[in-house]
Amino acid sequence: MTLEICVDSLDSVIACAEGGADRIELCAALAEGGLTPSAGFLSQARAIFPGEIAMMIRPRGGDFVYRPEELAAMCADIELAGELGADAVVFGCLLPDGSLDLAATETLLEACGGMPAVFHRAFDVCKDLPEALETLVGLGFARILTSGGAPTVMEGLGTIAALMTQAAGRIGILPGGGIKADQIVEIIAETGVDQVHLSARSICESPMQFRRPEIPMGAVAVLGEYERRIADAVLVAEARKALLPP
Repeated sequence: MTLEICVDSLDSVIACAEGGADRIELCAALAEGGLTPSAGFLSQARAIFPGEIAMMIRPRGGDFVYRPEELAAMCADIELAGELGADAVVFGCLLPDGSLDLAATETLLEACGGMPAVFHRAFDVCKDLPEALETLVGLGFARILTSGGAPTVMEGLGTIAALMTQAAGRIGILPGGGIKADQIVEIIAETGVDQVHLSARSICESPMQFRRPEIPMGAVAVLGEYERRIADAVLVAEARKALLPP
């Protein structure tokens, strides 16, 4: 069983190392669903975390329809990820009609140069999940991150189980989306998956003593400037324990 934690800070990377995560998905801006992290972040994460690192390749939030300039940036980030020690990269490209963008996907796969590729939750907003799965198998993706086309994994368990049956070992199915540690046993029992993806976060209070909370540095609908959500080593360890055989 593989435990993957999505992280967007070095505090979270350290917690994953302490808590026993097998793999991390390295991102920036999890509040936006995960964006491409910096080269410095990847370099430090590689020095800290002994397990696998899958690096998010997503240049912006919003949809998954990318213009040529964005694809060029994504290719450059993929090449840099390989140079700095990432074990895999995570991306997804769609056409406006909700189908996979094959031309863009093949461009990014070529940039991978054989490094494993993961198709992220753009899969969940495809118009035809079974068809997309078959296409991704043919393209050689290592796994698909999915909530079963539902807002959360728990709401998409039936679809995830069907995707597992369809995949038949040809591609990994990685459930992700709103998972809590105490749900992992049920998820495995209902779907037959052998890996899960969660954030395992708690709120971390800022060490700042002098504060100006009335001055936000970004959108006011996110957490306050003096607290962050980071991976919690205790929650990671709980998730790790849930994956162990009874």
